[in-house]
Order: sequence, then C-alpha cells, then structure tokens
Amino acid sequence: MAFTRPSILLPQSIYFDRTRSLALTGDGLTLYLEERLDSGVIRGQLGLGEPQAGDDLSQTLQLDRIAGTFDPQQSAIAQVRYEHDGGRVVAAVSNAKVKARIESHHPGVSDGDFYFTPWIFSLQYNQELWSLTAEYALRRSGIKNFNQSSLNFDTTGESWYLQYTRRFYDDWQWLIRYDSLVSNRNDASGKAYEANGQGPAHTQFADDLTFGLQWTPHPQVMLAGEYHRVDGTGWLPIQDNPDSSATSRRWSMWLFQLSLRF
Repeated sequence: MAFTRPSILLPQSIYFDRTRSLALTGDGLTLYLEERLDSGVIRGQLGLGEPQAGDDLSQTLQLDRIAGTFDPQQSAIAQVRYEHDGGRVVAAVSNAKVKARIESHHPGVSDGDFYFTPWIFSLQYNQELWSLTAEYALRRSGIKNFNQSSLNFDTTGESWYLQYTRRFYDDWQWLIRYDSLVSNRNDASGKAYEANGQGPAHTQFADDLTFGLQWTPHPQVMLAGEYHRVDGTGWLPIQDNPDSSATSRRWSMWLFQLSLRF
C-alpha cells in the first residue's frame, strides 16, 4: 500500500520486485506472539507453508536452460521484533527457509532442489520529525541434486541500505537512501561471472542512491516523486531486460506516483 511506504520503490537490495511471486505469496499458516514489557513490546511471527514460485523466479534463476517446473515444498519464515519506548527504537531479526523441487522435463536430466535462506537484520530509530533506518541481509540460495553439475550452484549474496527520512510542515516528507546489493560475496565485482561467459559483470551488483519527496495534501491523496542513480543492474527485472548485454552499467530513473485511498 503506497501510503505505508516511505518511497515509491522499496530498497531493492532487500525487497526484490524481480521475484515477487516468491516474496509475496504462499499457502500456509502464520502464528503470532506478542509480549508487553515495561520498556517495550516483543513480537514474534512464524509462518509455515508452501511458497508460490512463478515464472519470474524461473527466469531469475535462468532455468530456461532446461525444461522443468517448480513444485513448492514445506517452507518456513520467522521474525522476532522488539519495539522500545512506543516505537522510538525498533529492532528485528528475520529468517526464512524456502524450498522447492524442480521437476525436470528434459531427457537425461534428473530432478533438482531449490533452496533460499535469507537472514535479515533491521534497525530503526524514530524521532518526531525524522527517522533513520538500516537493514542488512545475507542471502544463501542455490540448486542441488541435478545429475548435471553445471546446473547446480550455491551462492551467498549480501545486501544493505541506510535511509534517512525527514518530515516537515504537516504533510511533506523527503528521504535520502543508499542501497547496495552484491549477488555473490565471492565475486562482488562480477568479473569472474563475466569471464565465465555468463553475462556482463554489472549484472552481479547494484548501488542505488535515491532522493524522494512525498506530499499528502489530503488524508486520501498522496503525490510522490523520486530519483534513482544506479551503478549496476543486479536487481533489474530480467523479464523486462532479457538481453543483459544491452543494459548499461550506470543508469537513472525518475519516478512519479499519485495515490488515492478510500
């Protein structure tokens, strides 16, 4: 919901739009726990179920190299969150264990297993007129058990961002954010990836400097604009850019948004 977001695009190093089916949908059960303390509130959340793995995940993992389909397996997601002094300080640790079976339709290729295990550490400090937010993530993902070793991989990616938002007057807010993504910690520059003929090095990282402005002239109306200056294409959707060699390492975006709620 646009009114709950500090910017039009969330930090793409943490909140991927390129794999929305995996991040936003699933069938299962979620349990919540809340414990109120003298100094704050502890909240816990545990979700169990099967994720939905759509075509966007298949394209991101470049599984078009083989004929196959995803069969989601039992997965889990959990978070522990502490809010101190009415939300002045918010800290959280999140973890997920996402699994799926890849059923091969290609002769001579066995079935394989996909796994994704991110750890996300979040911290936010709030004052009346400003907020400072930081998050850091380690994302281990891979494919195993294919009988063709070239299809298997195990990679740990790293992400982080630092964001400052400032509220002024009664209905304006601006922000500045630096957002960094590395797809493989062992090849942060992407040079080895390019040397292996897999694509341009700049597809393996992205550093995004963002400036944003929001105006809420009415509780049901919000206007927003933001500028992104990006070095790297690590989070650029493959669906819209199937030929990575045609992309530029350094690029910019201007975004504008009108939001209405009823």
